[in-house]
Formats: sequence, structure tokens, C-alpha cells
Amino acid sequence: MGSIYRPQYRDRHGNYRESAIYWIQYFVGGKRERENTHSESYEDAKNLLKIREGDVGSGKLTKASHGLLFGELLDDVTTDYKINHRRSIDDLKARMPRVKAYFGDCKPLSISRAEIAKYVAMRQQEPGHSKGQNTASATINRELSIVRRAFFLGIENSKLATMPRIKTLKENNVRKGFFELKQFRNVRKHLPEDLQSTTTFAYITGWRMRSEIWPLQWSLVDFRAGIVRLEPGTTKNDKGRVFPFTAELRQLLEAQRAKTDKLQRKNGVIIPWVFHRDGRPIKEFKRSWKTACKNAGLPGRIPHDFRRTAVRNLVRAGIPETVAMQMTGHKTRSVFDRYDIVDETDLFEAARKLEAHDSQSFQPKTRKAKSNNSAK
Repeated sequence: MGSIYRPQYRDRHGNYRESAIYWIQYFVGGKRERENTHSESYEDAKNLLKIREGDVGSGKLTKASHGLLFGELLDDVTTDYKINHRRSIDDLKARMPRVKAYFGDCKPLSISRAEIAKYVAMRQQEPGHSKGQNTASATINRELSIVRRAFFLGIENSKLATMPRIKTLKENNVRKGFFELKQFRNVRKHLPEDLQSTTTFAYITGWRMRSEIWPLQWSLVDFRAGIVRLEPGTTKNDKGRVFPFTAELRQLLEAQRAKTDKLQRKNGVIIPWVFHRDGRPIKEFKRSWKTACKNAGLPGRIPHDFRRTAVRNLVRAGIPETVAMQMTGHKTRSVFDRYDIVDETDLFEAARKLEAHDSQSFQPKTRKAKSNNSAK
């Protein structure tokens, strides 16, 4: 049986005093477990003790979870990312300190839905990345996903038997940045020459600039077959990808090949990259991009807008959504909801049908001429 008590302590005069905070103790596998209730209410302590005794009786609280801190489960998440070579490990490392600072010293069973809601409320009041705005719901959701993953791994590794339900916040993730052809050309002409071909490739294919276009090598460009491809394991979703040449894409790659060959002969070196700066790989163009957008009258635009634009252009051309997704490397159809993309061909076809229907409905009705027989 468990018990409730208030621990004693000595004050600075050496006198024994009783703490105002209640503690509880109970037994897990024959071993005593003490827990701070963080409350001065006896009823709160009584209710928590009843919950813990129920956890022990149902098997939720076991020897494996005895004395376990949530920080150990968070360490398991980092290990899991490392051994599975997850590309988002850098993002995890950036977010983990904040999560660990709040939950690290907690016992897993003490992390209830109410405690998670407290964390969410605290984060919503803190300043976010954007000036003058609080932390975005998307940022908080990424942190909650770390907490959820820690609980899942705890259950998988038999350290825990249960976990709280973790609800995520609603995100306003509709992407609205698109480049019309005239806007794209206007931005491109303000970029340095070695970046103009890169942005043209991004506009046509919708591939990711930093992780897919800049590392692209000539071994993945097949002029005879008329395709450029990405190998499995080199993309965000680990799937390979093929993009057939359009006339403009072929012209772009042939010009880039000729430029590369000329530079190789001049310097006597092999340049494996399709897009480069005088033979060196491209790593950053933030300043050049910002300046080009400003000069083009489109401040605030981002390179990822090319990705959205390519998807929309493919759909506008009448290409089925599933094929467009394969060409741009989108894994789920939710991209069309997040990018706010609709098949405008279907909409115009619907408008034509409505117009035909309305034209018949609004036509004045003409009285049929009576036949000779009826006239008689």
C-alpha cells in the first residue's frame, strides 16, 4: 500500500519543520518509489497516489520504468535518428534543447495531456522567428513530434507501457508563392550568370535547389535518352526520380555542358557538377537572390516558390496529378491542398458547360407554328 506524507527538513536555526508540499510513496516490484506531487492539497496527493497504484496494478508502471526520466527517452530519439541516417537530424538537434529543458527531468508518467497543453501555451507566448510574431503552430508541432517519438520508442523498447494522447495544433500551411513566367524572367535577368541556369532548371522541374539541383552531376544526365534523373536515396523521400527533357530543358543542359567542357579544357580538371561557379560547387546564393527579387519588384519571394510553380504548370498543361507528383518528387497528394493548386483545365471546362446550359436556359421560348390541320 502507498502513503502520503510531507517530508521534514531543518531550517537555518536547526529546528525541524514540515514541508508544505505533499509527497507520495508506493511500491513497484517490491521497491519503494517516492514522487513529489508539487501540490499543497492533500486531495491532490490522494488522487495522484490512487492513479499511481492503478498504474502499478495495470502494469503501466513497471520495473523498467521505475526511476526513468523522460530525458533518457529523448536521448533514444537522437540515437534512433543517427542509426537510421535521417536527413532531418540537424533539425532535431536544433529543436531538442528546448524540449529537453522542459520535459527532460520529468518522469514519463507525470507528462499528462494537461502538462503538454501547458507546454504548448508557454511556447505560444514566446517570440518566434518572424519579427513581432509569436512561435508558429508548425514550430510547436515539430517539437511535439519529438515528444511523441520519445514515447513511441519507450514503448517499443519495453521501457513504458502507455503514453498520453498528443494533439497537434492546426497549421496555416497553404503555400501561395508562385512565379508567373514574366515574373520569373524578370528575377532571372537580375541574377549573376552562373545562377541563371540554376533557377531556370528549378522553374522547369520544381526540384529542390539546395539538396537536388546543386549536387546534380553529369552522370545523371542522359542526352541520348532525353532524361535527367536522381538516384534512390539522394532525395528527401529516398525515391529515385526521372524528368524527361522539354525543348527548353534540353537547350539549357546542352549550353551548360558546352560551358563545362570549355572550362575543363581550359583548367585541365574534371567538373562533375552540372551547375557550378567556375568549376566549384554552388553552396549559397542568399544575397544574390534577395537582391534580384528586390530589383525585380518582388521582395520576399523564396526559391521554394519554383517548386510550387512547377507543380502548377504541370497541372495547367493537363498532366495528371499522379504523374506531376512523380516528376517533382512529391510523395502525397496533400501537396495540392497545401500549395492551393487546382486543375484549372477542369474549371474552365466546367465554366464552358455552365455557359452552354445558361445559353439554352435564357433563350426566349418561341411558339411553335400551328400545322395546317390544326388551323382548319
